[in-house]
Amino acid sequence: MTLGVRTKLFLISLGLIVLTVALGYAYVHRTVERELTREVQAEIAIRARLAAAEVERLAPAFEDVAAWQRLAGTLAELSSGRVTLARADRRVLADSAGESLLDLGPEFEGALDLGRAQAIRADAAGTRTTYAAAAFRREGRPAGVVIVSVPLSQVDAVLGRVQRLLGVAALFGIALAVVLSSIAAHLASRTARSLTESAQRMAAGDLATRVRPTGRDELAELGNALDHLAQSLSSSLEELKQQNARTTGILTRMQEGVLLLGPDGRVGLVNPALREMLLLGADAVGKTPLEVIRHTELKQLLDRALHDGQTVTAEIEVGGLKPRRLLVRAAPLEGDQSGVFAVFVDVTEVRRLESLRRDFVANVSHELRTPVTAIRSAAETLQLALERDPKSAARFVDIVDRNAVRLHELVEDLLDLSRIESRQYKLTLEPLELEPIIRRTLGLFRDRAEKKGIRMAVDVPEDLPRVEADRRALEHVLTNLIDNAVKYCQPGALVTVRASVVVGGKVQLAVLDSGPGIDEKHLPRLFERFYRVDAGRSRELGGTGLGLSIVKHLVEAMGSNVIVDSTVGVGTTFRFSLSRAAPA
Repeated sequence: MTLGVRTKLFLISLGLIVLTVALGYAYVHRTVERELTREVQAEIAIRARLAAAEVERLAPAFEDVAAWQRLAGTLAELSSGRVTLARADRRVLADSAGESLLDLGPEFEGALDLGRAQAIRADAAGTRTTYAAAAFRREGRPAGVVIVSVPLSQVDAVLGRVQRLLGVAALFGIALAVVLSSIAAHLASRTARSLTESAQRMAAGDLATRVRPTGRDELAELGNALDHLAQSLSSSLEELKQQNARTTGILTRMQEGVLLLGPDGRVGLVNPALREMLLLGADAVGKTPLEVIRHTELKQLLDRALHDGQTVTAEIEVGGLKPRRLLVRAAPLEGDQSGVFAVFVDVTEVRRLESLRRDFVANVSHELRTPVTAIRSAAETLQLALERDPKSAARFVDIVDRNAVRLHELVEDLLDLSRIESRQYKLTLEPLELEPIIRRTLGLFRDRAEKKGIRMAVDVPEDLPRVEADRRALEHVLTNLIDNAVKYCQPGALVTVRASVVVGGKVQLAVLDSGPGIDEKHLPRLFERFYRVDAGRSRELGGTGLGLSIVKHLVEAMGSNVIVDSTVGVGTTFRFSLSRAAPA
């Protein structure tokens, strides 16, 4: 059975009090007994000496036994005790209690030798008795001894009463001590219990608990120490929480993926960016990288960092539903927390842009090479034709002019596209009326359309609201879309520019034609730079391959997206939406 602090304190204090009372009782009992006996002995000794003096004054002849008996009786009454008179030769002359009760002890010899003596011993009846002997003289010599004896029953009676009083006092003291010890133990244990409860709450995580002790004893010092400890722990935990929140926030908002492996090679941490990159589930922590990612090259890379202690950097291809190219840098952790810290950077878009850049450079080079080669060839032939065949020189001049125009258009489109992508092409959004812009833009192509036998139409409702757009950009977009429609449509086709209000309150612009249409497989790449559905025919018609790319970027800059629908043999529709202008 486990004893509490209160019980222990109570038992200890009670034991000390009982021990103290017992020792005090024994000491007082012995002291009272000794002092009472000493006083009785002193008084008896005085009585014995007085009796001896009286015997010297009144002593009859030794032969007068009756006289000695009367003297013994008189002295016994005076000394309030038993008186025995004996000669020096141990012959008893008289005894106030009767000769049959006489028992001479060592006090007789002592009195003969020293003149007086005392002793405590049991008498013939077994009663504890104190004896005092004093010698009486005749003719200057010890003639006998007077022995006065008093039973110590009175002393024993007094001691009994004292013992009873001491017992009652001891019991009362013990009872009082029990009460006081219980109160003291309760008060002391209450503070200890308060400290214990506060410490348990602190251990359970409630660091706002405070003891706030009173006083200056050891328990108060312990309470102050606990409060200080709780304050320090609370501050440390708050700092750790802030650091953890900061670290978690950084890891959560990082675009780079983070993977932490423990010393056993198992996943210890995966941030949301890496989960999104690799489509990892919530149960990735605790598994091996191969179980989570299933990529042999990545496993080998992480093993090298974990077992060889090397910092490894490599690019890996990840397939699946979301193919990606990742740049991985894995470094071993030093110190007690060994393991591997790996950072994954998604370079898919970077590599795609690099590929586009290479394709762009190759396409630009190819597109520039064609007119430059034609111009050079025509120029060389023109030099010879001017001398030998002046009439055919005009044809070569036309070739030079046509290719120079194409080269100029290509350079202009490249410059426009470069300005748009680098955001140097500044847009100024303003409220615009669409119908005048549409009709003016269509008018630029009316002559060319009539020569090819292409009809042109405008479909704009009278109550069409104004739109929020950049005038120059909108005209550029319409120009490119109408130019493509007129360029690729055959005679008899119809090109229509339509405007209407659609769901959501926006205004939709559409350029429709009834031309040859575009095969569905070309539609996803239609807005790529230099992409052509029919490369030979496009160059023949003078296209640069950049017009639709410029359209896409300008429409996006105005906050919309251009959508194309096309069916081979039916026609093509390009459409995009613009926001309505605020009421004037």
